[in-house]
Amino acid sequence: MKNRPFRVRMGFAVTGIRACWHGEASFRAQVRLAGLALAALLVLRPASVWWAAIALCCAMVLALELVNSAVEAVIDRLHPEIHPSIGLAKDMLAGAVLVMSFASLLVGVAMVVDAGPAFLGEIGVY
Repeated sequence: MKNRPFRVRMGFAVTGIRACWHGEASFRAQVRLAGLALAALLVLRPASVWWAAIALCCAMVLALELVNSAVEAVIDRLHPEIHPSIGLAKDMLAGAVLVMSFASLLVGVAMVVDAGPAFLGEIGVY
């Protein structure tokens, strides 16, 4: 499986993202929220540093959702029975996504606070 051509390895990654999209409602919700963040960027037109910060936050949340889904799938395959320790591990995975989601929200609020006055001035509110 090692040393496959780049396009083959890219295909594996796309297959994983597709599988997560089809199988995980949380991933679909996070993708929609990333779309809302993009819309906010397009409307507010903040400085480029905010574009980078929001893009990184969205990518990190989506990446954590992918990791969460992958690890949960492995856990379910290896240990399908309900066990308190496994439930706790899954809760921790979900907690990682939640922490990054809250951090991303704070970055978004900071962007709106920073870019909002300029946007309001452009539309004639100030």
